[in-house]
Amino acid sequence: MNDQSRELQQQVVKALAQQQPLTIRGGGSKAFLCPSSTHCVLSLREHQGIIDYHPSELVLTARAGTLLKDIEATLGEAGQMLPFEPPFYTEQTTLGGAVATGLSGPIRPFSGSARDFVLGCTIINGKGDILKFGGQVMKNVAGYDVSRVMVGAMGTLGVLLDISIKVLPTFPCEQHLTQTMSQQQALDKMRFLASQNLPLSGLAYDGEQLHIRLAGTRTAVETTSRKLGGEDQTSSNFWTQLRDQRHPFFQQTTPLWRLSVPPASGEIEVDGDQLIDWGGGLRWIKSTQPAEQIFELAADLGGHARLFRHAVHGQLRQPTLPDSLLAMHQKLKHSFDPQAIFNPGQLYPDF
Repeated sequence: MNDQSRELQQQVVKALAQQQPLTIRGGGSKAFLCPSSTHCVLSLREHQGIIDYHPSELVLTARAGTLLKDIEATLGEAGQMLPFEPPFYTEQTTLGGAVATGLSGPIRPFSGSARDFVLGCTIINGKGDILKFGGQVMKNVAGYDVSRVMVGAMGTLGVLLDISIKVLPTFPCEQHLTQTMSQQQALDKMRFLASQNLPLSGLAYDGEQLHIRLAGTRTAVETTSRKLGGEDQTSSNFWTQLRDQRHPFFQQTTPLWRLSVPPASGEIEVDGDQLIDWGGGLRWIKSTQPAEQIFELAADLGGHARLFRHAVHGQLRQPTLPDSLLAMHQKLKHSFDPQAIFNPGQLYPDF
């Protein structure tokens, strides 16, 4: 345990003694996901550095405050990458923030989510203890896989100190094709393509064009490209813009909704513009419709919705959990953070 870890532990112990809630903050690139807070900030900005990385083992362990750009630079030198394509909202995006929010990029349906690649972590729990979970290999264990429970928990269960991530080799060849079509045609085409044995790493629709990203061996990519046809847009930065929400679609202040639905879902009837990712499984919707209507639309499709950006003050960001599920979450929260000092209200109200 290094000096920075001990200092963070001491700050948590002090907060516990004073019953002072803490807002855990890394680079602050995803602060828009959470309601504003006046609680004391526990900063991991200085808790940086790659602890262990041997390219032949396909595992990297780094401190939570390590910048993703630094991790990707190190991986790139060895011809490797983070397989879940985490978004870079700013250059201050950190590994801890990527894991705590659990966000994955356009490659998710084809390679897996952030949760699939977290092997282990070290945390400070709500009792001030430093605990280590998992390791540097994938294991099946009984009960909670704690390192994966931390993915998407928004820092409500503990302070991430360091994280071990499975990495993968970069693709030898990539190509980006576009085809002009209607939304329903795009949904049908994406569903068909996803059912085939093709070297896909991205399927998205921007309202006018279907975007197809191919990745794999040169032979597989070139053969598939000739078969599918379309305009070659490989030199464009569409996929980076989509991953980081810098595409023109996102450059407005209209409430932005994120709907996760079954990929086979058809068109969603809602007021506002839409952008489709994950081969139909992720729908970005800009709409001023009431939150309850958006929640109901997603639920009817067997999915869920979340107000991602530009929330009106006091507006619901996600639906209320059923009592049984809320009780399960509260039990888990109490196990890790009995005094509820970590990121109160950032995942659910009164949580």
